[in-house]
Amino acid sequence: MSQSDIPQSAALPRRHALKFIVLIGVVSLFADMTYEGARSITGPFLGVLGASAAVVGIVSGAGELLGYALRLVSGYLGDRTGRYWTVTIIGYVVNLLAVPLLALAVRWDIAVLLILLERAGRGIRTPARDAMLSHASSQTGLGWGFGLHEALDQTGAVIGPLIVSAVLYADGGYERGFAVLLIPALLSLVVLAAARLRYPRPSDFELAPPALETTGFSRTFWVYVAAVCCIAAGFADFPLIAFHFQKANIVGPDWIPVFYAIAMAADALAALALGRLFDRIGIWTMMLATVASALSVPLAFLGAPRRPSPPWSCGASAWPLRNR
Repeated sequence: MSQSDIPQSAALPRRHALKFIVLIGVVSLFADMTYEGARSITGPFLGVLGASAAVVGIVSGAGELLGYALRLVSGYLGDRTGRYWTVTIIGYVVNLLAVPLLALAVRWDIAVLLILLERAGRGIRTPARDAMLSHASSQTGLGWGFGLHEALDQTGAVIGPLIVSAVLYADGGYERGFAVLLIPALLSLVVLAAARLRYPRPSDFELAPPALETTGFSRTFWVYVAAVCCIAAGFADFPLIAFHFQKANIVGPDWIPVFYAIAMAADALAALALGRLFDRIGIWTMMLATVASALSVPLAFLGAPRRPSPPWSCGASAWPLRNR
């Protein structure tokens, strides 16, 4: 049954809107533990399976292209059918269950297929989920609502890579690192089911539903799209950076996920601050963040620091990578 088939009710109070945002945030927390934990090691993992740097770069770019292209389709289907929950759930299932299956990959082409499936699932569920979040955020402020969700989301993106790093340091290997991520994947799906049962119609959060007009996209929209394309063209995806770290022997394999966790922690802190700032100064916040991000990209490929040990190693040297 679609959301449009559910009887309209009075607008839900603000406290329920906040609870919904937190629930979806917890879903994203466990989801990010899963796929960001995997993302922190997919580059080196493909290298161990025999893939080249070109393959890693192409797969990273193709995965992002597939994910964002599918957002057009899933977003359209969500709006046309009103089945935002259905689209969201399908996307999360594909997104999350593809990750632990990487533990069974014995060839790099199989791993590539699973990586693409993970990106595809993320692309499918994001527009529908964000549409539901926008209804609840109308009562808390869009910047704060999405900022709170992003902070929870990025908390998982910090924890997941640290778990994988601990598994690698314990000599568990990449297979066990992927396998252990099945736990947060299942937890995410359980919380998602609970949110669906508790709030079957998130549109009831909307205080004043906007009037929709099908008059086409404005010039401002296309300028924004062009800017996003330029930003994406200059973006170095982390799997390629991680592959570089491993091949250039810059850091030990167990430290690479820690670097990713640090980046995700910075993202989580910035989400809350930039969310509040966006509510005050609008688009200038995005411009500031974009410039700061662009200036940092070249630094990932410069220099060769000493290979540190992870925080829990007490100074011990990094363990040798287990080859297949």
